[in-house]
Amino acid sequence: MKIIILGAGEVGSTLAQHLVNENNDITIIDKDINRLRELQDKFDLRVIQGQASHPSALKDAGAQDADMLVAVTSNDETNMIACQIAYSLYNTPNRIARIRSPEYIEERKRLFQPDAIPIDYLITPERLLIDYVQKLLEYPGALQVVDFAQNRVKLVCVKAFYGGPLIGNSISTLKEHMPYIDVRIVAIYRKDQAIRPQGSTIIEAGDEVFFITENGNIRTVISELQRLEKPYKRIMILGGGNVGAGLAARIENTYNVKLIEKDFTRAEALSEQLEKTTVFCGDASDQELLNEEHIDQTDVFITLTNDDEANIMSSMLAKKMGVKRAIVLIQRSVYVDLMQENFIDVTISPQLTTISALLTHVRRGDIVNVSSLRKGVAEAIEIIAHGDAQTSQVIGKRFTDLKLPLGITIGAIVRNNEVIIGKEDTIIQQNDHVIMFLLNKKHVPEIERLFQPNALFL
Repeated sequence: MKIIILGAGEVGSTLAQHLVNENNDITIIDKDINRLRELQDKFDLRVIQGQASHPSALKDAGAQDADMLVAVTSNDETNMIACQIAYSLYNTPNRIARIRSPEYIEERKRLFQPDAIPIDYLITPERLLIDYVQKLLEYPGALQVVDFAQNRVKLVCVKAFYGGPLIGNSISTLKEHMPYIDVRIVAIYRKDQAIRPQGSTIIEAGDEVFFITENGNIRTVISELQRLEKPYKRIMILGGGNVGAGLAARIENTYNVKLIEKDFTRAEALSEQLEKTTVFCGDASDQELLNEEHIDQTDVFITLTNDDEANIMSSMLAKKMGVKRAIVLIQRSVYVDLMQENFIDVTISPQLTTISALLTHVRRGDIVNVSSLRKGVAEAIEIIAHGDAQTSQVIGKRFTDLKLPLGITIGAIVRNNEVIIGKEDTIIQQNDHVIMFLLNKKHVPEIERLFQPNALFL
């Protein structure tokens, strides 16, 4: 597939890294020649220095015969105009744009249409982050929660701790512990090393365990891996930007929410906009403020500013002062690695949430959902099985008969409205939504080929 990426920032560069190793023809346009040279030295791709929305730059990049344009510059207007020009002048068939401004997002149904601004898929980083954090609040103790099959099934990651009944026991004992719960453990990471789970695998304290189950079973499964936390009630948010304010507005009817914003004018505006959230103008590194607002009685402290250092330091202070859980937005990957070994409970990366949404639309075959995991090394995907027993390599086959690369585990199938948690003798049928975990995303092209019907399929 020939793909043009506009913008060589964190998102554009990470997307290129994901796609260039999957036999895609990638061209990146950016104004920063040093950044382009750095990417060209690392990856097998083509670079063009120029303004991403200029017709000449798009023409040089081959927009006239490209399969897809992905506009992820830091400027919404540039992304929108580039999609318009690619459509009007070069008839580029698929156009994806990252849009961040709430003004545009609120009018997305009227704006982003073929007869207006022709964007096929809209990526909204702030909304993706809000959704991500909200899921973590809904399931106390979870490190990651990902929806599949229109929210019928979830992939959940939790850390195993002493006190969980399953610790020291094999995966095969799951059914004894939870006889009426269908769940499949699809991956285990022990000391940052991947372990392919088998029935004889012993769960150890400190393991990061990924499992797939229906929504109503999640808390029960978590209780097997750690002491079950009570539902959260008191939330404190640092940062009144689009993400912090949006999250507060989303959850203020469910939780007792306090928000700290450093800028007085912004804090004053938020205090009028938010109905139930208590807004403070202050600095989260102010111990007196945190003490006065009973940080030791707060369930979750969430830092969502654009300053990684401020997010990290304020979270460490809050943890020291007694907050039960800290969720920290970190943009620089080197900080993510450091903090996961330290005081922080959960780190969230805006780049990875955006990349997951982008990959859903970029993958070949009928892949309807992608989640990039473990710093982009692993992936969970949802793919639809098409064809029949004569034209498909998977339909009519049991899981054990599929020629899957090592390190791939099928977690569940969603068939119509029925959720079928994966077992070795499960047979794939036409139009099944198959949800699988890949320890290494390098196997994605093999999965795409495996699920692609042959030429006889009409």
